[in-house]
Amino acid sequence: MHLTYLSFSDKGEALAARLAAALGGETARCGRDVSLDEWTRISFGQAQGLVFAGAAGIAVRAVAPYVKSKTSDPAVVVVDECGHFAVPILSGHLGGANDLARRIARVCGAIPVLTTATDANGVFAVDEWARRQNCRVIHPEKIKEVSSSLLAGGTVRIYSPWPVTGDRPANVVLTEDEANCMVCLDVRAGDIERLCLVPRILVLGVGCRRGTTQEALEEAFQALLEKSGVFAEAVCAAASIDLKREEAGLLAFCETHGWPCWFFSAEELKAVSGDFTASGFVKGVTGVDNVCERGAVLASGGRLYWKKSAGNGVTMALAQMPYAPTWRWLEDGE
Repeated sequence: MHLTYLSFSDKGEALAARLAAALGGETARCGRDVSLDEWTRISFGQAQGLVFAGAAGIAVRAVAPYVKSKTSDPAVVVVDECGHFAVPILSGHLGGANDLARRIARVCGAIPVLTTATDANGVFAVDEWARRQNCRVIHPEKIKEVSSSLLAGGTVRIYSPWPVTGDRPANVVLTEDEANCMVCLDVRAGDIERLCLVPRILVLGVGCRRGTTQEALEEAFQALLEKSGVFAEAVCAAASIDLKREEAGLLAFCETHGWPCWFFSAEELKAVSGDFTASGFVKGVTGVDNVCERGAVLASGGRLYWKKSAGNGVTMALAQMPYAPTWRWLEDGE
């Protein structure tokens, strides 16, 4: 977690340095190194967690112009300069601010002041669970419905195609009845609008002609999503043959989606075992009979999820990384 710290006094600066030494990140002194607005603007766009060593009111006013969504805002925590209290004020669950406040408290002896209802009542926090299971949240407005049900003593049914290990939280039931669940843990997009937790575990394998544009790749990707029924948010990386390492369209396509793109040699791709869609033409050009399927499987370290889809000089496939969700939603010992 990339952290940044801002202090306002000598005592606050010493505390920030102590926290950074223990938790990592960079420190700055307001009025000396940077202005409050400049630091907040840059940190809000680049860091995963912002820590203000000072007054909560200053932090609230500083971040207010940049707040957008609980699914994208970074964690923001305020710790008083004496290190008595650590207060998450933004993105407590999805952004990890509650977790960060607990970590800060362990370093300096502060009391973590957690005001989210599920934490105050010791109830399972589905959005905190989603973050720990490496999931993106679809329909985040549904989180409050799940939390409200649990806070009222109701039962929440969660569908998952994977077994979930560990101690199941109170009033939470794992069900195989996908149609009647309140929460769906899956890479697939269903027809019912509900809280969907999407594991970021799919790798997109890509093969394309020389000079293929970013627009053509985007069209192929959207077509693949429609055919496969998966959420775009489930894809976390791309893979191709090293002959495409300098393809501007492919690089731009991956950059737009925020994916790393791994490139493999023909020999590496040929060594991948599995049942792949062979093409004599592709083998004649690249030296291997399939790029997209083999590349996706090799990069994922898992299995082929969706076989080759081809059109307009672009081939794409999906492979799934190994995934083993647990019921863990708090740090050990909490």
